Amino acid sequence: MALIEIEGMEFYAFHGHFEVEKVAGNRFLVNLNIQADLGKAGQSDRLEDTLDYQKAYLAVKEEMAISSDLLEHVCQRIITRIKSEFPEAQKVSVKVSKMNPPMGGQIEKVSLTMEG
Repeated sequence: MALIEIEGMEFYAFHGHFEVEKVAGNRFLVNLNIQADLGKAGQSDRLEDTLDYQKAYLAVKEEMAISSDLLEHVCQRIITRIKSEFPEAQKVSVKVSKMNPPMGGQIEKVSLTMEG
């Protein structure tokens, strides 16, 4: 079993419950962890025998471009998409952090982590 970690992906997106978040947008950080059996790739040294993490990044990027009211919805969409596009993905974990959330105070970020 192997663990692929794509960390610190940064996106500007329009996720949030409040109208200001939907109009002004915000900066988000995403970490993605994918557990998969990559033994074949370890033997063959061929990209087609592994989980292509560039394609995984592009899937996350596309999902982040779709506005949602809740981070829970964003995380679940990413998990569903990764598992759909990469059947070898046995377990997926995603953490989405909203930077400087509009909560009326000095807050660096709010984060949500989900697994599937």
